[in-house]
Amino acid sequence: MEHDSSPVLKRSLTEILFVGFLRLVAISCFWFGLQYWAMLTGYSLGGRGRFDMLNLPWRVAGSGLAVLFPVAALGLWVGASWGAVIWVIGAGAQVAMYRIWPDIFGHNTIVPVMHGLVAAIYALFRLAFWFDNRQNEDRVRSDLP
Repeated sequence: MEHDSSPVLKRSLTEILFVGFLRLVAISCFWFGLQYWAMLTGYSLGGRGRFDMLNLPWRVAGSGLAVLFPVAALGLWVGASWGAVIWVIGAGAQVAMYRIWPDIFGHNTIVPVMHGLVAAIYALFRLAFWFDNRQNEDRVRSDLP
């Protein structure tokens, strides 16, 4: 009897860990988005961060990041490549806020450090995938007659 479904490919440990990593980053992005929405609607910071009470730079940054981070969370959760791109835009904006314009947005060292750590781990996963791919290509070449 013939099987009517295609065989399921077995994922490597690197792929499983990468999906877990992306989902952890997705949860943190969703948390960032919720924090910005709470600030803009007045549910956090004692209502002092409401949209109508913010200066123009905070209005732009807060509303932009309140939209970017949940969208990045969705893309990262499903493993879409655009999720990482949206995350880079949001993380870059936050790093710029706290490193380039600290006189406007205040000093925050943990957020840029955490974004840098996430970017470094992401780069290490990409490097591991490159090595795995190269090793698989070498194995296929050696199996050919």
